Amino acid sequence: MTAPRWRTAALVALWALVVATFGLCAYAVWSGWPLSEFGWLGALRTLLSALVLVWWTQVFARYAQALKTEDDDGVLRSLRGLFPWLTALRLALWLMGVFLYAGGAVPDANPVALTALATVELGFILAKNAVYGTLARFAPAPLDLAGRAALASWLNVGAALSLAIGVVNLVPVAGLGGPRSAADLLVYGLHAALDVAAALLALQALRVAPRV
Repeated sequence: MTAPRWRTAALVALWALVVATFGLCAYAVWSGWPLSEFGWLGALRTLLSALVLVWWTQVFARYAQALKTEDDDGVLRSLRGLFPWLTALRLALWLMGVFLYAGGAVPDANPVALTALATVELGFILAKNAVYGTLARFAPAPLDLAGRAALASWLNVGAALSLAIGVVNLVPVAGLGGPRSAADLLVYGLHAALDVAAALLALQALRVAPRV
């Protein structure tokens, strides 16, 4: 497959993921109504994820063609301004979960499994932040090979952790939640699959991107 075709495939997957993420937010609100405080924060997290991905995808579309994005570009400034807030919200929700686990809120869950879950979730948060931040940093210099290598590495790590998070969402830790409904399996499974596919296709588009 040629470089333009890989780039087109990546962008199609990324925009499909944008739509799926907005849909996941709507589904979370609809299925969990009326929402608790945690529910509202979770929905806000998903909404911010979709918005960040909208801007990230636009910047990546240029980057994958070796086109420079100026520092004062509105899309790049929006990406740089919002993704740290998304990471902060994700970390805050992660910490709340850790405190609940440590406080014995889920006594029936295996402590080792909870530790593994918390570790995977933290890795996912940090990897996503690195994917956003690396592109935001190097977008003005698309021919910088070090920047390309860094973004490729984080996309690779992010894809693996997205797969792990998808499995966790579909098969919850015993004692932490009941079995998923058919609708949950469809919605969360589709979103996880798109997340992994988009990361891998973006990685390949980056590998074959113009270098001069």
